[in-house]
Amino acid sequence: MKRILALILTLALVASLGLVSAFAEDELVDGRFAETRHITVEVFRRGDNDPTTTPFADYIREGMLEQHNVEVEFVIVGRWSEVDDLNNLLAAGNAPDVSYTYSYPTILNYADMGGMTDLAPYLEQYKDLLPNMYALLGEDNVNWDKDPETGTLWAIETKLQNNARINTFIRKDWLDKLGLAMPTTKAEFEACLVAFRDNAELLLGADADRMVPYTTSQDIGWRNNNLIVSFVPNDLSDEEYYIHGYDDRQQTLPGAKEGVRLLNRWYNEGLVWKDFALYGSGDTTEDDNLKAGFVGAFQHNYDYPYRNGDDSIDANLKRNVGPEAAFVAVDCFENDAGLYRKFLGSTVDRKVCFPSTNTEILASLLYLDFISSPETILFLQTGKEGVNHDRAENGAYIMKTLDPTDPYYFNSLNNIDYTMTCNGLYLGEYTDVSFGYSYTGVDPALAETAYAVAMNDGRVPGHFILPAIEAEVTVGSTLSTERDTFLNQAVTASIEDFDAVYDEGLANYMSIGGEAIMNERAEKLEAATGYVHQDD
Repeated sequence: MKRILALILTLALVASLGLVSAFAEDELVDGRFAETRHITVEVFRRGDNDPTTTPFADYIREGMLEQHNVEVEFVIVGRWSEVDDLNNLLAAGNAPDVSYTYSYPTILNYADMGGMTDLAPYLEQYKDLLPNMYALLGEDNVNWDKDPETGTLWAIETKLQNNARINTFIRKDWLDKLGLAMPTTKAEFEACLVAFRDNAELLLGADADRMVPYTTSQDIGWRNNNLIVSFVPNDLSDEEYYIHGYDDRQQTLPGAKEGVRLLNRWYNEGLVWKDFALYGSGDTTEDDNLKAGFVGAFQHNYDYPYRNGDDSIDANLKRNVGPEAAFVAVDCFENDAGLYRKFLGSTVDRKVCFPSTNTEILASLLYLDFISSPETILFLQTGKEGVNHDRAENGAYIMKTLDPTDPYYFNSLNNIDYTMTCNGLYLGEYTDVSFGYSYTGVDPALAETAYAVAMNDGRVPGHFILPAIEAEVTVGSTLSTERDTFLNQAVTASIEDFDAVYDEGLANYMSIGGEAIMNERAEKLEAATGYVHQDD
């Protein structure tokens, strides 16, 4: 299969090279091409709405045509199927000129087959034409993935403005009804779950059989991250984190197994949603349970209950249960040092790449510069005054609730599917005062508290500039699928079978690529820094 894909890419590249003379770069005059250029640009689709027909897509198309004389054609890629969709487009030689993905191994895989453009020489040549992109991303993000040996750069790492990741949420109204304090330790949190289970009739009445003290999904590593990380030794070095932590679900970090063991015990004691393993990515059953008011606690993205405006979990909960119903963020998973450790994201987010079929490199780079300008980001993140937002006396942008059928409706928080190079609120001097108001219909104090909790005792692991890890290229999504499978099996196993199920699953995971990745990371880290990996 890999040979076939390589052949397809080669043929596509040869065909595209034949067009180079027809697309020779004209001199820019005041930033504009003399002849109109055309580029294709990826955009995520998250629901039923067409992201290519909105006022925000029009703003980008009109702005690029006016400023640079470049026509922009958007190409839709499914958010929840983005790796498969992009793989298919790359294999067919039809990938957008400006593509982005959360999966760097996907980019490396096609780079190895000649399917990606080395951006390093073009960035050096055109850097002066890209002031907005460099101001937003900085040299670190632009060159994050630059190979120190070959100098190749297959992707630009975009900017994660807000690197909070995971929070633990609990029903404050249920705590109040049961006379319980906000939990501050694992033991107290577990006691709350037990109280929810044992008081189902009091809390849910006729719906007592729908009680879910704690909910999770098939994505165990992400959805229980605070719990799992609390078992990781606090003195874990950045070097050991790098070697073990190639997967952002962090399941190969030392101590992670004990976190899954605790989850397994909770499952067997009826504290965890019994059907979590039945529903895959994109299914709404779990969210429906949360919105209906059947769930007591969960872990998820740090602001998850407050996303999606009038269809948020918070908004639905208040409609279905009452105005007092609310999920609030809590810190209650202490580690061996007594800290509420969270491994935060670095400054990087989605990875932007140019497939080798791209014959409009400069026009594509100018697109990244346009989409990175403060003016562009401001409009895309706040929309139209009076429609998407109102302004407070202090200048804060107060976001309004829109119907999903409204053309100005945001399909993603802060419209990040359009702000390709920026994930997170970026409003200049009004960023901080606007943060709590960026969640339409939500008490700003809830959002502000969630952010503070998510950042408390946060740690950003160190970044090492090393050659590409070839072992990561060959596994693709295989390891992620295997990880989720064995973790689901481990959580739902009997308490007596837990060790056998977990150990067998982890051993298989390591044998199909995990061990090779860790070994290569250790070898290249030692070669670059002299650090010697500590045997487990």
